[in-house]
Amino acid sequence: MATGWEATFLIGVAALASGQARAQVQTQVQTVAAAPTGEAGAPTADDGGTDVVVHGLRQQYRGDVPLRALPQSVQLLSAAKLAEAGVVRLDDALDFAGGVARQNNFGGLFDSFAVRGFAGDENTASSYLLNGFNASRGYGGIRDTSNVERVEILKGPAAALFGRGEPGGTVNIITKKPLDTFAATASAGYGSFGRFRGEADVNLPLGRGAALRVTGAHDEGDSFRDLVHFRKSTLTPSLLVRPADDTSLSYELEYVRQQLPFDRGVVSVNGRARGLPRSRFLGEPGDGDVTVDALGHQLQVQHDFDRGWSLLLGASYRDTGFRGFSTEGENADARQPYFSNSATATTPILSRQRRYRDYRTGNLVFRAELSGRLATGGLTHHLLVGADHDEYDLDRVENRVRPGTGANALTAAATPTQLAAGNALDVFAPAYGNLPVPTAFTDQRERQWSHGIYVQDQVDLTDALKLRLGGRFDQLERQVTFRLADAAGRVPLPARREDRRFSPQVGVSWQVAPPLTLYAGWGRGFRANTGTGAPDPAGAATPFAPEYTDSYEAGLKVSAFGDALTGTVAAFATNKTNVLTADPANPGFSRSLGRARSRGVEADADLALPAGFRLSATFAYIDAEVRQAATDPNFGFALRVGDPLINIPGTSGSALVFRDFRLGSRKLTVGGGVNYVGRRLGETGYRFPDGSFFELPSYLTARLHAAVDLTDGVSLSGEVTNLFDEEYYTNSYSRVWVMPGAPRQFFVRAGFRI
Repeated sequence: MATGWEATFLIGVAALASGQARAQVQTQVQTVAAAPTGEAGAPTADDGGTDVVVHGLRQQYRGDVPLRALPQSVQLLSAAKLAEAGVVRLDDALDFAGGVARQNNFGGLFDSFAVRGFAGDENTASSYLLNGFNASRGYGGIRDTSNVERVEILKGPAAALFGRGEPGGTVNIITKKPLDTFAATASAGYGSFGRFRGEADVNLPLGRGAALRVTGAHDEGDSFRDLVHFRKSTLTPSLLVRPADDTSLSYELEYVRQQLPFDRGVVSVNGRARGLPRSRFLGEPGDGDVTVDALGHQLQVQHDFDRGWSLLLGASYRDTGFRGFSTEGENADARQPYFSNSATATTPILSRQRRYRDYRTGNLVFRAELSGRLATGGLTHHLLVGADHDEYDLDRVENRVRPGTGANALTAAATPTQLAAGNALDVFAPAYGNLPVPTAFTDQRERQWSHGIYVQDQVDLTDALKLRLGGRFDQLERQVTFRLADAAGRVPLPARREDRRFSPQVGVSWQVAPPLTLYAGWGRGFRANTGTGAPDPAGAATPFAPEYTDSYEAGLKVSAFGDALTGTVAAFATNKTNVLTADPANPGFSRSLGRARSRGVEADADLALPAGFRLSATFAYIDAEVRQAATDPNFGFALRVGDPLINIPGTSGSALVFRDFRLGSRKLTVGGGVNYVGRRLGETGYRFPDGSFFELPSYLTARLHAAVDLTDGVSLSGEVTNLFDEEYYTNSYSRVWVMPGAPRQFFVRAGFRI
């Protein structure tokens, strides 16, 4: 586990390209050099969907099929667009992706989101890819955008290619690659609550087809949350070597360290999210920081054969660590005085758990992929054949101390001794300082081995009509080893499970006219459930069965007026089975029995308006609900058919608009944006006595941004977020874990470019 700014360069990657592919590579590099600049002024590229080669390397899992020809909805967020909006974190970027909703983010220490109504495992970060490799397994902190070239959100059924993942879609982050020309940029900024951010991007040609690029950022400051100070550092060097015209070698390293107190947010008051100041901290300052470390390596080799065939080999290794204490509101009714009378808070006393976590993960991936074109019988086949191997190791140690069931009787008249026994405080006048010692709760190691092979063929039936057929076979093995004795003094036997799954996919697209393409697709997928069920009489437990999904999508894509208008409108439906629910035969344990469904409509568009305005807009309507009566595995509440899924708004949307002006020979960019999120469920299964749910209110936030070039090498920019100081809540897990959004803030930065 890395503990400092060390970096060990490994080797890796291979790429192949024909003369046509090599021309595409050269064109792409020239395009990037002239593209808009990011936050630190570094060149960035925006994939309009026609290029499949990125700085000498093909797009993983893509082959030679451009984005616009895929029979599914795809949204792009380029580095230039994110920089214009002043966005430097993935969770903020995904606010401008249609149909993506924030979820419980583990005290602000990982990215968690739902795509089209479905989230992944609530105990881990949401699944996303980094250059085609899974980069979210483990605990890598909130992702910074300092080395992001663009974010691709590929909606709908994708498991037939990517394998295990979230059913609503796949987020793939493409990182900045070395270029053929020298460039050095940096920025430094200051904002509300004493926040400082510095960022740098240096590209060094090394001669003879080699280049080195190093990006990095440091972000630090206080927060609108009382007693919360955060620090995050990221370093991401990458090396690209072309030993021959038809071969490319790429290596990327990523080091991340993030430190901040664990923060579950505020509590609801009288059944409403609003009630406490959004700054109120209900943890313990004495817990100190939780520290997250991540060190990742990616190696890729591409070799291009004649006639357009290309071989892409890759390897990735990533280890992460998560360590620290936390104090969090207790969620069990029998231990929580704040839940008196079940419906509302009749006393301001909140009992709390205290935990110590030491989680460590390692993830090793190997991948090989062959892609190219094949003509048979007058048809053109865009073929993609690949295989991958994934090993994941999670070592989890957790100590915990909980308030006793007698804590439920605490009132505002309780003595200091009684409050200390329940690790409790008055939420309206918190007195900190109680630090009970946690005792052993969990000590186990989970290992997963998976092997997959996949094939996809997109066939040009005519110039306008294309058919995609694909399938993937996966074998997944899991083993959980327990190291802590149960109440009877016995260490449970290791739990083992093996699953095999074939995930098919079918899609069709038809270009009705040059500006308009209709498409439809269907696919099946699966995602592993973590954890184990109740042990059998011999003391052996079995890991949960995976979740299975069936996904359908149909829509239209528009590209008109010379790409001045591009966009997608899609209708979708996804059914999910084997959702974890409470085990009716074994209280305190879970089984994979549940069912859920999500369906809706979403749209996104990019439009060049008159007078030089640029507009990006999204809209989504999502109906996500329980489809089988069951019991919630966390709190024991009854789940009924038709109950909504947590943190999923029925409607949501966003818009960004910018315009460039000329100030003499200088450029001034002015713009802003809005983000709307509708009402959504705040706690799974809980109902007030009148039958209503605990919900988070809808909100609309606005932001302004401006940037000006002072000289050829110096720029000044800044933004104001939550312009109208809206009081809002981004997500929750329960009535006592509600995360407020930030108030109005400002940030200004100076950028320097050589």
